[in-house]
Amino acid sequence: MAVHVVRFAYQNTIQWGVLRGQLIIPVPGTFAGTGDFVRTQSIAMLAAVQGEPLPLEQVRLLSPVTRNQQFVCQGANYRQHMIESGMNPDAKHFNMIFTKAASCIVAADSELIKPRAVRFLDYEIELGLVLKREITAKVTVTDANLHEFVAGVVIVNDYSARDIQIPQMQFYKGKSFRTFGPVGPYLCLLAPDETRYLKDLHLRLTVNGQVRQSDSTANLVHGPAETLSELSGVQDFAAGDLIATGTPAGCALAVPSPGKQRIGALLPDALKWKIFFKTQAARSQYLKLGDVVEASIRSSDGVIDLGVQRNHVVEEI
Repeated sequence: MAVHVVRFAYQNTIQWGVLRGQLIIPVPGTFAGTGDFVRTQSIAMLAAVQGEPLPLEQVRLLSPVTRNQQFVCQGANYRQHMIESGMNPDAKHFNMIFTKAASCIVAADSELIKPRAVRFLDYEIELGLVLKREITAKVTVTDANLHEFVAGVVIVNDYSARDIQIPQMQFYKGKSFRTFGPVGPYLCLLAPDETRYLKDLHLRLTVNGQVRQSDSTANLVHGPAETLSELSGVQDFAAGDLIATGTPAGCALAVPSPGKQRIGALLPDALKWKIFFKTQAARSQYLKLGDVVEASIRSSDGVIDLGVQRNHVVEEI
């Protein structure tokens, strides 16, 4: 059975604990990071943990993914998001992969700092996979052995400065500002037979209570097993590394139709980007100071519930 764990600060110490209702049972020991924790703590061990419980409201929750882990991301990976981005999901036979700086990882309820120079601040709810083991060579991952590679899942919000990412063609730069990667609040560790839930998780994001994104992982174009098989032929992974699996439709970014994109490619750069900025400036969906973004992920039967992220957009000091 799935176990929800948290990383938290209490009385000037950072600890890990098992979440049981509104109580946290601290896990004995110290851990160098998420990888160290998931390598050494099995679900059975965590389910059996006993000790003096701490009320959830008395601790400060931290990101369950530590900054000494890789932060790898998939782009345009939900069917409807690809369609609204001018792509054909049935014709796209490759994963779009990029990374975010680990320094953007923050706790789930952190304030989202809007850089002064950023006009078009966007949201992207994503399901995050936390890896269970090291990968140093190409492997074949299937639904049958996926549990050997994925320890658990978390909520990720891939906040993005579209006026950096798009005109400068800088995914890393546009998505790596400090606070642009809240993770958590919980890490849900999955039992081997629960990896089936990776195809039955509902993602929902609201801004000031208004639903902006709502979709199911059943609509992922490139699933976790396929993605891990592909990336294992490219790079090494460590236990605890984070893979964000893409965002559903409903972002603030307005993408021109394929026809308009072809016309735009013929325009001088100065004119093309002038039109881009004018189009985006008309989009009221971009985040503003004072906005509150809430993100949640849960299975249809409620067995897997990753909690709620809540980010308040504030001005850069």
